[in-house]
Amino acid sequence: MCLYLIPGKKTGTNIVNVSEKLSPNQQRIINAIKDNQKITNTELSKLVGIAPTNVAENIKKLVQSKKLTRVGPAKGGHWEVAD
Repeated sequence: MCLYLIPGKKTGTNIVNVSEKLSPNQQRIINAIKDNQKITNTELSKLVGIAPTNVAENIKKLVQSKKLTRVGPAKGGHWEVAD
């Protein structure tokens, strides 16, 4: 977890958790999974417009940050998005 101090803010907390922010591609992946929990990496690749390996890397980061959870096996399982 990376924490940074944001200067100039007088009220509230000045610490921002950078790892909480999602890239535009990660946000598109989350939205697509919310629409279809059984979507494949290939389908995500076409939908988001990035290579399947990049989809897999983004999913790996989302799982590590606990934004996504895989339920069931690789074939036949589905994704769940954490709120």
